[in-house]
Amino acid sequence: MDALKPTAMVNSDREEVREFAALNSSARASAIDNAISLYYAVRDGFRYDPYSIDLSEQGLCATHVLETGRGWCVNKAVLLAASCRAIGIPAQLGYADVRNHLSTERMRKQMGTDLFVWHGYTAILLGGEWLKATPAFNVELCEKFRLKPLEFNGRIDSIYHPYDLDGQKHMEYVNYRGEFTDVPLQQIIADMRRYYPELNSDDLNGDFDSDVAAEIA
Repeated sequence: MDALKPTAMVNSDREEVREFAALNSSARASAIDNAISLYYAVRDGFRYDPYSIDLSEQGLCATHVLETGRGWCVNKAVLLAASCRAIGIPAQLGYADVRNHLSTERMRKQMGTDLFVWHGYTAILLGGEWLKATPAFNVELCEKFRLKPLEFNGRIDSIYHPYDLDGQKHMEYVNYRGEFTDVPLQQIIADMRRYYPELNSDDLNGDFDSDVAAEIA
């Protein structure tokens, strides 16, 4: 099954990934329990940072997140998929276009829109069903910005909530793009250029948490 094989970016055969997966799973546990454990290890063990976007093969691979301790929705989903594959759980990469109301002035200026194309999540095969799991927002970020943390129980999809804890709009799914065995990098790059012609990663230098906190204040 292709959803179990390592790929260029879902590099589940790398020693660092296998060690991370082994540390956060157990040979005595069920696939569901191990997938849950890996989900929380990725969600909360690595800070969400959309300013760290690196649209290169190296920047999107699972080991890059392990090395830097941070990531955005796409490469955190890659790390979760790679970790699942490393212990024999089939996993793919899913993508959707979303309207994200958790953004900063810096991001809005560069992107010119609140539409985020190719938002990434992980699709995990458990109990004969492909379940969506979204490990992007770490719990500290959610607590800080009054978002309901996304939980995953291995039985139902875990996708973003439409509203935050104050009833304000948070996330709207506009379009699902499908699920893939590896990152469709060239498609993502082409659409990034199409939708965000002014986006320059150098202009996103800064601290995401600090920028959002300043706007909330």
